[in-house]
Amino acid sequence: MSVKILMVCLGNICRSPLAEGILASKLPKNKFKVDSAGTGPWHVGHTPDDRSIAVAKKNKISISDQKGRQFSKSDFDSFDYIYVMDNSNYDDVIQLAETQEQKQKVQLILNELFPNEKVDVPDPYFGLPNGFEIVYNMLDEVCDIIAKKLIDKHQ
Repeated sequence: MSVKILMVCLGNICRSPLAEGILASKLPKNKFKVDSAGTGPWHVGHTPDDRSIAVAKKNKISISDQKGRQFSKSDFDSFDYIYVMDNSNYDDVIQLAETQEQKQKVQLILNELFPNEKVDVPDPYFGLPNGFEIVYNMLDEVCDIIAKKLIDKHQ
């Protein structure tokens, strides 16, 4: 049985596809499954943003086969861990949770780097030209920590 991890952002075309690809590249594929979703419906069925695809490719990770999808209540049952990219995503996902157990699955991703500081992964969609590079580096660093914890816990 594999451990399932879901990465969540707003539209599922920038941050969460990068987080999915990065974390998946750091985990044994036979023991872990990583997916991503957005809290909004705008990009369902779309591939990630070209800039996310490019920064991932530059770092030898392919995310171009991913397709956007919207987070749903059933994801609480399907996934063991749910990492959200920012406080707004956290609030949106927690609002859908019906039990304390479901709420406990949801973590703000950068709390792994900055415990209890509630730091957001900035949305690079409308940001600086190097925003995707900055987001990639943040996610790469935090996914190292998450991968180590997951591997240690689920050996």
